Formats: sequence, structure tokens, C-alpha cells
Amino acid sequence: MTACAIETTAEDDGAVSRAGFTIAANGAYAARLAGEGEALFPERWTLDGPEPYAVPLPAAQPEEPDAQVLPLVDGRVLIGRRAAGRYVFSLLYPTGPRTGELPVGTVESASLRLLPPSPDGACVYGLGAGEHSTGVWLVTDGSGGGPEHVAEIAGHCTGGAWLDRTGRMLAVDRRPAGGGPVKAVAVDLERGGEVTPLLQITDGSDDRLLLADPDSGLLLIRSDAPSPGHHRLGWGVLGSTLPVRFPECLRLPDAAVTPFAVQPGQTLTPEACAVALRIDAAAGSWVGVWRPAGRRLHQLAAPEGWLAGAGLWTPGGVLRLPYTTRAVPCGLARVAEARGPEAMAAAFRPAGPAPEERPPHPATQSAQPERAGGEPSGHVVTPGVCKPVPLQQAPLTGRTARG
Repeated sequence: MTACAIETTAEDDGAVSRAGFTIAANGAYAARLAGEGEALFPERWTLDGPEPYAVPLPAAQPEEPDAQVLPLVDGRVLIGRRAAGRYVFSLLYPTGPRTGELPVGTVESASLRLLPPSPDGACVYGLGAGEHSTGVWLVTDGSGGGPEHVAEIAGHCTGGAWLDRTGRMLAVDRRPAGGGPVKAVAVDLERGGEVTPLLQITDGSDDRLLLADPDSGLLLIRSDAPSPGHHRLGWGVLGSTLPVRFPECLRLPDAAVTPFAVQPGQTLTPEACAVALRIDAAAGSWVGVWRPAGRRLHQLAAPEGWLAGAGLWTPGGVLRLPYTTRAVPCGLARVAEARGPEAMAAAFRPAGPAPEERPPHPATQSAQPERAGGEPSGHVVTPGVCKPVPLQQAPLTGRTARG
């Protein structure tokens, strides 16, 4: 299952950063910091049963707001606590009325951020920022062993997406230590952190990788290559001979559009993958559903209490959105796969009144042109603007898990 969670902290390109509600690699568990004010505690959700349920995992004292939690596929929850210039990690698990805690170790770092769950479900990695480089840490392999420094990448790295199902190839967004544009690079964790370019759309463009689906090779990208100074959401396919495309339907004035989940299991058919997007504007946050092969962004009101930016697709095409209210403290709303807006609106079934589809944003109301072969239109680059470089020019072309 391909999913991640994001919060409403703006980055320098108008996107939002990952945090908050995190879902395990197999979709069976999730974790978040629950509570309010100074009474925060880790909470584990079980998602693979008939109905979701939550288990609190409080420690002896409340957690700080900057504590990070991430679930493993076996149901344990990793927590990272910041203390005096280092991060202290433990594995939490329920033991009757109490919370069991297995210390994992510490990482000396002024700033360390956990990466999305590794595809193997047991390993957890983090990025530790240094003055001129970024360290990649294996925080735990699930066995309880201490953190291990596995790679050092020159420059300042953000983001993080897995390119394969083995947890070997990691993509991060890197800005050179001396300044310059941000470029997504691939890091081979079995070759000592060997770095190779992944996105090089134009020489001066910021090219970030937001999500990657290892099954289909679909990449969701944010770049200012089409319009310097204005970041656009686009898509490409790892190993494809076609350039990155920037659909006009994903360009919403006065709203930030951020993908958070891709439908898994669509081997060799990236154009058919359903993508869930979080849409943030002054009026609030809601949900978008889009496919590369389609020509329209379907917009839906989010369920009440949605943990905005969190959710996951099942291989069968059902989008599951976690939400919490006073009446339903642990709930999952479901959006069954549908091709038309009427069918999609009817298929959205949270625990409560079914939301109606939002009116199309003005940017989505006009029909969009198509490329040859029926593919959706990307941004048409006018003379004087560098044409996006096809993905095949990156060294990782045709290279997936073992390259």
C-alpha cells in the first residue's frame, strides 16, 4: 500500500511537509501523537480489521510536540524524543494496562527527521541534517539494535520516497551545500549511499520528488521548470522515454495541491494509478482524486475530522481516509474507485452523512488538450523556456530494485 501523512507546515515551494499520522508499510497499523496541549501521548491505530480501533501508548510523562512516531508492521511503534542535542529512540507496545518500552539507542544530531516507512516494514530510517551534508541513519531494523549511520550525502536533503520494494533505493531532494536548485537524487543504501541523479528537468529548476509507486514506476513531482518561480505538480514514470508532464487540471489558483497516496498493484500501468491529493486553500482542506490517464481532478469534501493529508489506497481501488471526532474517535471513511464524479460522490461512505463532490475549481472546468496516444496534456513549453528533460536521461533509467 502506498501512503504517507502530511501536515500543514509550508515548505519553500508551497507544498506541505510530512508528519502527523503515519501508516505502516503494509497498511495494517498507523500511529500519531494524540491528546491536546501538554497532555500528548502516542496512539496506535489498527486498520486491517473489520473496524479500526485505537490503543493509547502513554509513557510515564507526556510527550513533547516534536516527538516523532512511526508504526512497524508487527504493531510496535517507534518513538523519537529530542533531548539536549540528540534523539532518543524506543519501541513502544501495549502490555495490558501499561505501555512496554524497549530502548533502541540515540543519534547525536541537532535535527533528525524520520523517513516514510521502509517497504520491508521493519527498518526505519532518518535524515540527520549537518552543516554541509546530511546523514542517513538506520534507526532500527526491528530487532532492537541501536542506530547505525549508513550514508552521508553532500548538501541539505529533504523529502524522502522509496523507489523499490526492497528498501534499497531511496530518493531525497538535495540542495547543494553552496546553494543552488533542489534536485531529487537516488541513494543506493547497499552501496554505501552511492548517489545518482534522478530528476534533471532543467539545469536551473527545482525538481522535487513527492511520491513514488514502486509497482508502476509512477512518480509525482513538483517543479518550477514549466514556469520559473512558480512550482507545478507533474508526473513521470521511472525509466520512461517521455518527459515529465504537468497537467493543467492539477494547477489550482490560490490552493496548494499535494499528493499523499497512490493506488498500489498497478504493475506496468502507471497511467491507470489513482492518486489521492490534499487540497489546501483559505476555505480549508479537502480531497482530490486524479489519474494520469484522465483529464479531470475530482474534488470531494473531506469527512468531518479528517486527519488531513493522511490516507491509503487498497490495490482494489478503495481510498481509506482516517478521521476522528468526539462521536467517532477512530474512524475510516472509504472512497470506492469510480470513473465519474456522480459515481465517486455516491461511493464516498464515511461514518456519517456522505459529503457531496465539491464544485470543480475554475482551473478544471475547461477541457484540456491531449497528446498523441491519448495521454493527458503536460505544460506546453514556449520558446525561450527550456524543454523538460526526459526521465531516460537520468542514470537510473531502467534501474529499479537491484539496478
